[in-house]
Amino acid sequence: MDTRRTILWIVFSLSLILLWDAWLKYTGKPPMFFGGPAATQTAAPAPTVAAPGTGDVPTGSAQAPVPAATPAATPAGAAAVPTTAAAAPVGQRIKIQSDVISAEIDTVGAELSYVELLKHHDAVDKTRNMVLLENKPGERIYLAQTGLIGGDFPNHKTLFTRVPGPSTFEAGKDTLEVAFEAEAGGVKLLKTYVFKRDSYLIEVRQQVTNLGSAPVTPELYDQITRDGTSPAGEARFMSTFTGPAFYSEASKYRKVAFSDIEKGKAEFPKTAGDGWVALIQHYFVTAWVPKSGERTNYARKVGENLYAVGMIESLGALAPGATTASNGKLYVGPQDQKVLEQIAPGLDLVVDYGWLTMVAKPLFWLLQFFHSLTGNWGWAIILLTITVKAAFYPLSATSYKSMAKMRAVTPRLKKIQEQHKDDRAKMNAALMELYKTEKINPLGGCLPILVQMPVFIALYWTLLAAVEMRGAPWIFWIHDLTAMDPFFILPALMIATMWVQYKLNPTPPDPVQAKVFAFMPFIFGGMMAFFPAGLVLYWVVNNLLSIAQQWQITRTIEGKPVFGRAKKA
Repeated sequence: MDTRRTILWIVFSLSLILLWDAWLKYTGKPPMFFGGPAATQTAAPAPTVAAPGTGDVPTGSAQAPVPAATPAATPAGAAAVPTTAAAAPVGQRIKIQSDVISAEIDTVGAELSYVELLKHHDAVDKTRNMVLLENKPGERIYLAQTGLIGGDFPNHKTLFTRVPGPSTFEAGKDTLEVAFEAEAGGVKLLKTYVFKRDSYLIEVRQQVTNLGSAPVTPELYDQITRDGTSPAGEARFMSTFTGPAFYSEASKYRKVAFSDIEKGKAEFPKTAGDGWVALIQHYFVTAWVPKSGERTNYARKVGENLYAVGMIESLGALAPGATTASNGKLYVGPQDQKVLEQIAPGLDLVVDYGWLTMVAKPLFWLLQFFHSLTGNWGWAIILLTITVKAAFYPLSATSYKSMAKMRAVTPRLKKIQEQHKDDRAKMNAALMELYKTEKINPLGGCLPILVQMPVFIALYWTLLAAVEMRGAPWIFWIHDLTAMDPFFILPALMIATMWVQYKLNPTPPDPVQAKVFAFMPFIFGGMMAFFPAGLVLYWVVNNLLSIAQQWQITRTIEGKPVFGRAKKA
């Protein structure tokens, strides 16, 4: 029995340590065990690179990538790119409106400089829409950029001209095309953004024409520039990843921390024939998905707390008067797994389930299935909890039977301990004889708990990673399952249910252990008060089901329903 109690105490202690470690990372303090970029990003200085044309032009794919700390590199063979020291072009921001996004495209570089998601609220101010891309030098920088290298060609620092056309969807049309063009170095770049109704996926067509009298070999780059600061309003006790991610069929999914880029230690596929490059944060993602073909990937520092990631595609030799084109896709929106799966292989992996993805994905599939039946994510969580509990019923029953038997013989255990309190060996021998006689496994209650822990952890990440539940209500006072309970009703219910469970369990023989376990409901309940309501809802329902199962088993073994302690024999 002492061994079982020790194991349970270790499990609870580890849980507390993990929660505290997550809290340290959330508050920007150094974590005890599990370091992560989020802790350093939160306190990072504001980006200092000035607009327009924020960020640097990448080097050619035939060269080695620029070291992470090297600012403002100019490609070989290219004329000098405008810098803050030169007269920077003054552009105009063209506003684009669809049914799901409000965007702005800056004529300097024809870069996507602002994206507001009309169907998703801001994490801090829920009266405002979520702004994903934004260009506020000194505060926040997050941009999608393209251009040409290999000469003095149009890039994201070149002033483009808007091709006349609509800025909103015309009646009866499901697509909106917005085009920009620029000429430099004898090369013309026509860049066209194609927006679609009810879609966060933007088609980007880039047509290159050689206007000169000599052949040219331009290369096209697709780039995302972002500061290294984590987004505001992240959930407490949770450290989510913010940073670049790469994918190719050969190298699979790779996340890259901003801190590794800073140190020049970033590991990702430098070349690929397929895949994508993205910048991810909790719930949202921006990803370039080009057409298949050889490309060079890069990730580098371009300013103070400012980083650029992207890919470079060779367009081949272009004869005088010749034209070539490259059509790619740009996704700017929520991490909707169904949508991401259809866009590109592996893109759904940006939904971060942690190290238990293989368990979390089936759980989310079940969650979606129950949501299709109920139309409410709260009820879906309840049905999922019931399903998980049913799947582990045999293991739980074993645990509760063991605890019920242990509870029934508690008076005899105490008597043995009193009789042999001065002789540890005799006491252990008497206890083992009692366990053998009553067919009690003192560790029987531990194994089910340990086996279920990966499922609980996976479900934790499932509930926290799913953007589908962001802003989703349940009933009455719960208006957002991803936010904490505003009135702490669910945490109070959690404390109450954990207290009932404690009363149903046998009394620990060690008085210190007894006091610790008595305080556990209040400790965990206090911590969970700041967790998302959806997770607390799962825990409350799980506790209620456990109480019902444990009460029935205890009632069967003891012959009567008991919520107090067993009477001494």
